[in-house]
Amino acid sequence: MSTQTAQPSITPTDTISRPFHVVVSDPLPSEALARLETIAQITARDSFPPDELTELLKTADALLVRSGTKVTADLIAGATRLRIVGRAGVGVDNIDVKACTQKGIIVVNSPEGNTISAAEHTVALMLALFRHIPQAAASTARGEWKRKKFTGQELYAKTVGIVGLGKIGREVASRVLAFKTRVLVFDPFITAEHARELNIESVDLETVLKEADVLTVHTPLTRETRGLIGKKQLATMKQGARIVNVARGGIIDQDALAEALTSGHIGGAALDVFVDEPPAGSPLLDMPNVICTPHLGASTEEAQMKVAFDVAEQVALVLEGQPARAPVNIPSLPAEQMAQLAPFIQLADRMGSLLGQLTTRSVKQVDVNYSGDICQMRLEAVTWSVLKGLLSVTQAETVNFVNAPHIAAQFGIAFQEARQPQKRSYLDRIEVVVHADGEEHRCEGAIFGQGDPRVISIDNHRLDLHPAGHKLLTWQADAPGVVGRLGTFLGTRNINIVDMQVGRDHPRGNALMVLSTDEPAGPTLVDEIRAMPGIHDAKEIHLG
Repeated sequence: MSTQTAQPSITPTDTISRPFHVVVSDPLPSEALARLETIAQITARDSFPPDELTELLKTADALLVRSGTKVTADLIAGATRLRIVGRAGVGVDNIDVKACTQKGIIVVNSPEGNTISAAEHTVALMLALFRHIPQAAASTARGEWKRKKFTGQELYAKTVGIVGLGKIGREVASRVLAFKTRVLVFDPFITAEHARELNIESVDLETVLKEADVLTVHTPLTRETRGLIGKKQLATMKQGARIVNVARGGIIDQDALAEALTSGHIGGAALDVFVDEPPAGSPLLDMPNVICTPHLGASTEEAQMKVAFDVAEQVALVLEGQPARAPVNIPSLPAEQMAQLAPFIQLADRMGSLLGQLTTRSVKQVDVNYSGDICQMRLEAVTWSVLKGLLSVTQAETVNFVNAPHIAAQFGIAFQEARQPQKRSYLDRIEVVVHADGEEHRCEGAIFGQGDPRVISIDNHRLDLHPAGHKLLTWQADAPGVVGRLGTFLGTRNINIVDMQVGRDHPRGNALMVLSTDEPAGPTLVDEIRAMPGIHDAKEIHLG
């Protein structure tokens, strides 16, 4: 696609009519820049040498990129006028969002621009798997005519399992329903009632795995979802079941998948994403029952055009003093308020993530309660941060401060905010309560000293917890020897304990212990801990 190139110099006349300077450092269609040309001088090129780009940004009000430009802290260090960085795409891995936030630079992306393209590619790969289309095409091109060898199956009346029902997962569901399939979905944030409205079934992961003829995943790649479909899960699936991954490499354990494909237990796989890209040397590339594509989920002309138009429009809005539709980082607030709220925003995000990882059933409602002087301030960003942290545990699309309420509403999650200006103690506090089907979790947080966020209660157990890093939670008897046995167990497994917090309901009753560790314990050790005398349950979570 063509790009429009402009000189960085701005004439006095242009300064009056087009007062802004926008730098475009990756290929973008010139049509997408038309909106910006009415208000800004544009300097556009497919790429810039780092030194030249650094110099250009000294006079730039906005920077537009795709994935090629790395927006680092060093690159923007001297960008004193830069107000916004726009990423024409979904991921922002190539942008140092933290550095931008610290400099007050808004980062925006286009989280919905590739939804249709990714969903269509997913369904295309499903059909290709069931009908052996790439293999048959290659055979025919070689001059062969082996119709019997490539006899396939219909997608009609099959059971499709979907892990993760974000925007892309929903679009996939609506499309495969047209093939008269049965659709099973695993997503902790989809209620049974909402699933019925979509003509699909909300079930647990084990049921999806056991009953699916074809499984497709649509979750983000996080600590919780890395290796989500591993050796144990693959063994649970039907003999001959098929797998599609157009989400992120690493959600499905590639080594375990290769083993299951070799044995014939898994009948075929279609992969658009890999742990390493390109996946040089992967055994999956040479397997006859595997279809591989080079990360094409968003690679359509329409998707590329949509994200470019969307981000250019958002940049124009911000330069004109209006809010962006999809900011990735903190929404704009007056500098003084932002300085006061920043630690609460971080705390709220971590509290939401903590509760999201503790909750195992469909969330119905989230209550965010404030007390103290903080009640006199604008708290939307704090409340939205709770939702962002909660939803980010499972959602495939990028969840940010603006779209978190919208995504919560999509899943039928009600949320409400309450304020109690009178302090219940000497601290400003946030209390978050998550109501799920037959399950409720709550935690309280406060800011200590000079911006030190702390979780001070989990499920009514008093604690003093720094919400970061690896946390091992155990629900246990408040009895002699339990803590010692667990400490010894972790020591023999080379797990270093950084901090220990214990809260109990009453002496010799039940207790919650939270251990902060340097290394993650992992699911195998957690299972062993659950079986220890005096331990009722155990769970590992990761914060920040």
